[in-house]
Amino acid sequence: MASNVEAPEPWYLALLGFAEHFRTSSPPKIRLCVHCLQAVFQFKPPQRIEARTHLQLGSVLYHHTKNSELARSHLEKAWFISQQVPQFEDVKFEAASILSELFCQQNLVDSAKPLLRKAIQISQQTPYWHCRLLFQLAQLHTLEKDLVSACDLLGVGAEYARVVGSEYTRALFLLSKGMLLLMERKLGEVHPLLTLCGTIVENWQGNPIQKESLRVFFLVLQVTHYLDAGQVKSVKPCLKQLQQCIQTISTLHDDEILPTNPADLFHWLPKEHMCVLVYLVTVMHSMQAGYLEKAQKYTDKALMQLEKLKMLDCSPILSTFQVILLEHIIMCRLVTGHKATALQEISQVCQLCQQSPRLFNNHAAQLHTLLGLYCISVNCMDNAEAQFSTALRLTTHQELWTFIVTNLASVYIREGNRHQELYSLLERINPDHNFPVRRFLRETLKMSNAEDLNRLTACSLVLLGHIFYVLGNHRESNNMVVPAMQLASKIPDMSVQLWSSALLKDLNKALGNTMDAHEAAQMHQNFSQQLLQDHIAACSLPEHNLISWTDGPPPVQIQAQNGPTTSLASLL
Repeated sequence: MASNVEAPEPWYLALLGFAEHFRTSSPPKIRLCVHCLQAVFQFKPPQRIEARTHLQLGSVLYHHTKNSELARSHLEKAWFISQQVPQFEDVKFEAASILSELFCQQNLVDSAKPLLRKAIQISQQTPYWHCRLLFQLAQLHTLEKDLVSACDLLGVGAEYARVVGSEYTRALFLLSKGMLLLMERKLGEVHPLLTLCGTIVENWQGNPIQKESLRVFFLVLQVTHYLDAGQVKSVKPCLKQLQQCIQTISTLHDDEILPTNPADLFHWLPKEHMCVLVYLVTVMHSMQAGYLEKAQKYTDKALMQLEKLKMLDCSPILSTFQVILLEHIIMCRLVTGHKATALQEISQVCQLCQQSPRLFNNHAAQLHTLLGLYCISVNCMDNAEAQFSTALRLTTHQELWTFIVTNLASVYIREGNRHQELYSLLERINPDHNFPVRRFLRETLKMSNAEDLNRLTACSLVLLGHIFYVLGNHRESNNMVVPAMQLASKIPDMSVQLWSSALLKDLNKALGNTMDAHEAAQMHQNFSQQLLQDHIAACSLPEHNLISWTDGPPPVQIQAQNGPTTSLASLL
């Protein structure tokens, strides 16, 4: 048998043709595809064909079957044999890449890391594979929450890309590093890095879709950086640029011309994924700013797009986007007084997390926090405390921890007899006592006004109004409560509307404004009825039993119960 690589034997081409035919059949005939590839070994092929066939078998078994042990065996053989064959980079590094993915899937991360390091070490003359393997190892460290090692690798990648003349891939490495630095809250390092990225992105001349996708990545980081700091007003120019950028991308056609530099053969996200991501950051902005109807509109658009994409694309990032969108819209529903809908959407998040242990691991704390917020809204304070305690146990994220603890403090305040727990909790939130406590509300009002944080402004106004009312300063109270009511109606925030209408009723009665007092009383009655009906609907749902779940993965089936068991009295 001739071993000439340039002209493969007819038997090999025939078996390869049959294997590909069976693999691409609808539905795929994987068993027959595997038989054809295994038949290659009967001919005692040369090393190049042997290694490539092991890679093909390993890839097919890994992607299309559950026989991971056999897949691993073929991939290990492909990796071993290909290292003995000169100029065989594609097979060698693809085998290493897929094998390390398989190791991670089997929770054998300690086997994946040295494999990737060895592949990175011997791939320096192959720019595409060297960059791809660096990205892969950085991603592995990120999944392990070792962000320092991941950042170091991305820095190495950025310098390598600069040396091989790929400013595009250098920008991808640097933007990825910026994303991790934001996650680590290393803001001092983020600012110069984003400034450098902005310069590289604007100066790079190349494929228009690649350029615009870099701009989207850059602007997404800028917008999330602003939103993390609560700068809802300051972010608007960046957000507008981002929205214009995604519109530009949607009009561009994918260019089939491949880059001349092999190190440029990367793409951050598909166009369709970028569209969903821009909807997502717009929802985040609308929610923080208190434009909840706008948040609802963009969530609906994004979820519709996601449903279409998930029919054809099983990429895990789509489920992540879906969960984050649902987390945001659930909070909006609780604010607008739609608890039953919020509960059904919490159940949707549970179902998504059941399908992916990794997703559940990343979102378990948020899920229990949302259940805690729901429990507060239906006055199940014991369950709320249990949910927040579970969430605190599961999170290491500082901002989420603070959010949970402040909500747990509100549970203790509502219960009225938990002073000791409340004080110890406040001690944990503010151990240094370095805030000017007497100026809390006025400072909050000043900050929220400066950045158009409408919900925070409405809550601060109604609380100040209540304080002035209790102090007997009715005129000043009225000056606070009237704008609070107007703002709450615009959001709309059902709890602040209920609170404001109760205060307006009492204020107008005290001021002798009978007609206004009657109108406020009628408004209060209407809000109370809406809340009561929604309360009964939510507590009657089978999903209401989720409030008792505090341990392990989400329950698969939720049993119905006999109707509401909680009181609305404290909400009114």
